[in-house]
Amino acid sequence: MVVGLGVAQLFGAIRPGFAADRQYLRGQLPEAVSHLQSLGRLPGAAPLQLAIGLPLRNEPALNQLIQEMYDPASPNYHRYLMPEQFAEQFGPTAEDYQAVIDFARANGLTVTGTHPNRVILDVSGSVAAVEKAFHVTLRTFRHPREARDFFSPDAEPSIDLNVSISHVSGLDNFVIPRPASLKRKLAADSPMITPASGSAPGGLYLGNDFRAAYAPGVMLNGTGQSVALLELDGYNVSDITNYEGHAGFPNITLTNILIDGFSGAAGANNVEVALDIEVARSMAPGLAKIIVYEGPNPGNPADILNRMATDNAAKQISSSWLIGDNSSYVAAYKQFATQGQSFFQASGDDGAYYSGIGQSADDTNVTLVGGTTLFTTGPGGAYTSETVWNWYSTKKGTGVNGGGGGISLNSLPIPTWQLGINMTTNLGSTAFRNSPDVALTADDIFVVADGGANYTVGGTSAAAPLWAGFTALINQQAAGFGAPTVGFLNPAVYTIGKSAGYSTNFHDITAGNNTNTTVSSKYYAVPGYDLCTGWGSPNGQNLINTLVPPDVLGLTPLTGFNASGAIGGPFTTTVQTFTLTNSGAALLNWQAASTSSWLTVSPLSGSLAAAGQTIVTVSLNSAASNLVSGTYTATVWLTNQTSGVVQNRQFSLQVAQPLAISPATGFTASGPAGGPFNISAQNFSLTNLGATSLSWSLINTSLWLYASPTGGALAPGGPATTVTVGLNAAANTLVTGIYSASLWFSNVTGHAALSLSFTLQVGQSIVQNGGFETGSFSAWTLTGDTASGIDTGLNSGISPHSGSFLAALGEPNALGYLSQTLSTVSNQDYLLSLWLNSPDAAVASGGLVAFNTPNEFSVSWNGATIFDQVNMGPIGWTNLVFVVTATSASTALQFGERVDPWYFGLDDINVWPIPNPSFRSLVRTNGNKVVFSWNALAGLAYQVQYSTNLTKTNWIVLSTNNATGPILTFTNTYGTDPRRFYRIRRLP
Repeated sequence: MVVGLGVAQLFGAIRPGFAADRQYLRGQLPEAVSHLQSLGRLPGAAPLQLAIGLPLRNEPALNQLIQEMYDPASPNYHRYLMPEQFAEQFGPTAEDYQAVIDFARANGLTVTGTHPNRVILDVSGSVAAVEKAFHVTLRTFRHPREARDFFSPDAEPSIDLNVSISHVSGLDNFVIPRPASLKRKLAADSPMITPASGSAPGGLYLGNDFRAAYAPGVMLNGTGQSVALLELDGYNVSDITNYEGHAGFPNITLTNILIDGFSGAAGANNVEVALDIEVARSMAPGLAKIIVYEGPNPGNPADILNRMATDNAAKQISSSWLIGDNSSYVAAYKQFATQGQSFFQASGDDGAYYSGIGQSADDTNVTLVGGTTLFTTGPGGAYTSETVWNWYSTKKGTGVNGGGGGISLNSLPIPTWQLGINMTTNLGSTAFRNSPDVALTADDIFVVADGGANYTVGGTSAAAPLWAGFTALINQQAAGFGAPTVGFLNPAVYTIGKSAGYSTNFHDITAGNNTNTTVSSKYYAVPGYDLCTGWGSPNGQNLINTLVPPDVLGLTPLTGFNASGAIGGPFTTTVQTFTLTNSGAALLNWQAASTSSWLTVSPLSGSLAAAGQTIVTVSLNSAASNLVSGTYTATVWLTNQTSGVVQNRQFSLQVAQPLAISPATGFTASGPAGGPFNISAQNFSLTNLGATSLSWSLINTSLWLYASPTGGALAPGGPATTVTVGLNAAANTLVTGIYSASLWFSNVTGHAALSLSFTLQVGQSIVQNGGFETGSFSAWTLTGDTASGIDTGLNSGISPHSGSFLAALGEPNALGYLSQTLSTVSNQDYLLSLWLNSPDAAVASGGLVAFNTPNEFSVSWNGATIFDQVNMGPIGWTNLVFVVTATSASTALQFGERVDPWYFGLDDINVWPIPNPSFRSLVRTNGNKVVFSWNALAGLAYQVQYSTNLTKTNWIVLSTNNATGPILTFTNTYGTDPRRFYRIRRLP
C-alpha cells in the first residue's frame, strides 16, 4: 500500500521562525581573511561541529541588574539568581530556541546538544550543509602568524531565519586556543630558577609555599568550597596524586565533566591541566572538590562556559586558555556574575598587547589575572617582594614570554569601575578596557605531569587558578557568616584599589615590565594600578576581611567536630569549645542556638565587654547514645544581637553497629569453568566498637563458599578477630554463569546483623549484552549518534558474526560513541576481545553503491585510547584483542565510530579477567624430567623460564606456549643441574 503525504505532514508544521528574511551575522569573519589568498575549498563531505549562539533577552535590564548586584548601596546587592531564574528572565524563549532547532534540522544539520538556558544549540553537519545553511563558501588559507593552514568563510555568514542569532562558533579555526603557560623539564633548567626559594626540587614553588606567601596565618582552607576549571585537554590522575605526595596533601576529590564527546585522555597539553589542579588546591588545600570541565581542542569553548554557568556547581572558576572572545562567551560571563560566580582568566604570556596576538578574553565581567615573579625568605617562607613576570627581559629567553596586559584590542569601552584611575604614568586608556585587573605569581612553579615528569612552569596560567583558590578562602569566610559569595570581584577590587586601604589589602608590584620585541616601550610597573599586574597580588587575611568583613564578635575555631562511634557510644569526639572574642569598642550581646536533639550548647547567651572573651561548649548529650545507626548532621548558630550578624558551625555524627567488619564489602571472583579464579580467599577483620562485650555468629548458606571461624566473642576495643572467607571445591564444579551469595554476621548480644555480598563469575565475560542478542542496545549507552542501530544484517548487509544480531555503527560526519561501564577489580588485568567488520561497499536503496570511507573506529579503556584507525580499508570480520588493566572498581569501555556513508559491524564483545599464572601441579619423573601445569587463559601466550641461581638476574627461556584452554602443561628435562628454578611469565 502506498500512502501519499503533503509537505506539511512530512516535515511537520512550518514554524514562524522560517521566514524568508535574510539575517546577516556580523563580526564572524576573521579580519586577516580580507588580506589573504585562498588555497582552495574545504571538502564538501568534511564534518563540522558548530555551536549556534542566541542573544540574551532583556539585555539592558540584565546589565542594570549586574551593576546593582555589585553596588553595596543597592537593595539588589549580592542578591543572586539561580540558573533557572536566569533562563526565565534573560534566556531566549523556548519558541525561538525550537525555531532554531527546526531550522538546523531542515538544513541537513544534526542537533548534537541543547542547553537549559537556551543560549547555545550544538549541531553538526557536512561542510556542504553548513555552506548552504549559512550562505558561505568555506575556504582554506595560510595562517599569517602560525605555521598552519586554517579555514574560514569567504564572507560574513547569513541565515534565512527571523530569530536572532548572535554568533556561530566553529565556522572557522583561525584561533585555536592555547594554554597561557610555558613548561620546561626541571632537570635541564634548574640553573635558570630565580630566586630558588621554594620547597620543591631546585627551589621551585610547591604546595604550602603559595599560602605562606599570600595567605600567611590564614586559618581558612577552602572547606566546603569547589573550584571549577576550564580545560581543553585531559590529565593523568596519577600526576595529581604524585604532586599531593610531594606537597604532603591528602587526595582531593576530582570531578570530570566531559564536553562535546571529549574522552578525557591526557594529550600534549596535559601539563596545563595538571598545573591548574595542583596550584588551585595548593592555595585551598581543604577544597571539597575540583570540577574539571574538559573539552576537545579545537572545539567550542562556548559549550564549556555555558555548562559551567548552567551547572552553577562552583563559585570560583578559572581559565588558563587563551580562548578569544565572542558573544556566546559574553552571555556565560554575565550569567556567572548574576549567580555570584567569580571567573578568572589568565591574561596571557605574550607580554604587552599588540595587534595580531591571540588575546585571552577581556570582557568587562571577567577578572583578568597577570603574572609576577615571587621572592620569599625561603622554602615555606614569608613574602618579601614581587616583580612583573617577564622571561624575555629577566631570563634572556627566546620569543615573547611575559605577563599579558594592555588596552583592549576589541575596543571594549572602559567599565564604570575602572574610571577614576590616573592613567598618565601607567599609559593606560581612559576610554577603553584596561587589563589585567590583579596578579599572582607566574614563575618558577613546580608541576607534575606527563605521567610522572617534573616540570618548571611559568605563565599567567598559574596565576588564574591560584586566584580561584584564594577566592575559595574568601567564600569560605562568607559561608561561615551566612553571607553570599563575593561573585564578580572587579567592582570591589577597584573600590579597594582607589581607597586609602589599598596598601594593606594588596601587594603593589612596582618593579619590572611586560615589554616585548613588538612593544618595546609598554608597559611598566608603577605604584598603584598598572597594565602589567593590575592592582597586584592578594595580601592574605586583610583582603579577605575587607571583601567579607568579619563581625566584631569573633568565633574560633572555624569548624565544628565530626564524631563517630558505635550505637550507644563511645564516640571519637564528645565536646568542642569555641572562643568568643569581642574586638569592638562597646559591649555586645550574643545568643547561641541549635535545633539538634543530640547536641548541647552551653551557655546559650551572654554579654561581652570590649576586648572581652568567653567560652561556649558544644557537646554530645545522652540522646546521642540512643540514636540508631546512620549519619546525622547539625548546625549551631551564634548571633551577635548587637550587629545582627549570624555565624554558623557544622557538626556531624556517624553512628555505627558495634560489630564492625573490614573491609565492608565481599569480593567478586571470576575465572573460567573449573578455575582457577582471580580471587580464592579474603580475610575480614571483626572488631567491637561498643562499650561492652558482644557475641557474634556467622551464617553461610552458599555451597561454593567457606568461612572460618563461624562465631566467637569480642571484647570492647579489644583485639580483632580474623574471619577467612574463600571459594571451596564446589566452585570448580559450577557451570558457566554468575553466582551470588551473602554471608550474615550477627551481633548475638545486640540482636543486629550485617551482610556481605559475594559474586562468582564462571566462564563469563563481564560485558553485558556483548553480542547484542537482546535485539537492542540494552546495557550500552549511545551518545552523539542518531544513525546506528541493532541489525540482523537486513539493513546493513553485514551478517552477524555469531547469533542473530550485530551493532551496525554508522554515524556520519562526526564520531558517535557506544559505551558501557564495567564492574572490574582494581589492578586486575583483562583480555578485551571484539569482532569488527568494515565492508568494502554496500548497495543502498535505489541501486546506489555506498563506499565505506571516510571512516574512523576507536577503542578506549577507562578514558585512554588503545586503538584508533582512520579510513580503514575493507575487512571482513576481524578479531581485535587487547590486554588491559583496571584501575578501579568500575571501568568505562567506549567505542568511537564514524562511517560516511555506510556502517561498521561490531559483534561479540567480551572482557575476560586474566588470572595470574600460578602452578597447579608439579611431578618429578624418571629420566631427570619434571612435569608441571599452571592456570592459563585461552588466547594468551605464556613463557616458561628457568634459572639455576636465584641470586642472578639471567633467566633462560625454555618455551613459549599458546593457551587453548584453562590449563597448560610443560615437561622439561633438567639434566645434571643440581637445582633448577622455574617461573611462568604471561606475554606480552
